[in-house]
Amino acid sequence: MTELFGLLQFGSEGWADELLAGTWLTIRLALATVPFGLMLGLAVALAKNSHSSVLRFVGNVFTTVFRGLPELLTLFIVYYGGQILFQKIVALFVDTYVEVSSFVAGMVALGVVFAAYASEVFLAALRAISKGQIEAARALGLSRGLTLRLVIIPQLWRYALPGIGNLWLVLLKDTSLVSVIALDDLLRQTKVAVGATKEPFFFYLAACLIYLVLSIVSSVFLVAMEKRANRGQRRVGA
Repeated sequence: MTELFGLLQFGSEGWADELLAGTWLTIRLALATVPFGLMLGLAVALAKNSHSSVLRFVGNVFTTVFRGLPELLTLFIVYYGGQILFQKIVALFVDTYVEVSSFVAGMVALGVVFAAYASEVFLAALRAISKGQIEAARALGLSRGLTLRLVIIPQLWRYALPGIGNLWLVLLKDTSLVSVIALDDLLRQTKVAVGATKEPFFFYLAACLIYLVLSIVSSVFLVAMEKRANRGQRRVGA
């Protein structure tokens, strides 16, 4: 047992450095994906809630496609398809080969899947906001932009936060998929350690514990965010 724990020491004799680097990349990838996914998801939700049949159609197609495809397949399509598309665009201007970053490809792939599910959360939150408040804002002379920023968004965030929190926890786990496109996340570093030491159970257990710690820390942070978002709200029956 002592020898096994010795494999987790820092330096050339252990794998702690590699696992820590993989964990940091996993966190960075998740944090980079969330803003992209949230903005795209909100845009899709607004499209699906629009009076325009064209926008509603586009929004519904987006959510149907990216909720229906397996995340791994989406990752391959974005990585390899994006590589081809980007290279064709570059070829219009210069005759050189430019490789798409695995990190960016992973962020986009995970982001569109996140956005597809987040759009449903945002759509439900939009419909939970009383239409009377929107009509009152218009009666006060607020533009659509100001109504969105001052009336809708603050309430939208409060209604959507629990669902978005769940999607964040799912995203943390889905980052493990990027190991298949040679991105050195936690799971890929774990696989390298397993291949070098022939101790699969020990290192996969260590990876499980790291993911569990990330989820627990995230849950604590999300609970604090929900309490802050709901401050000043009176409970029914209180």
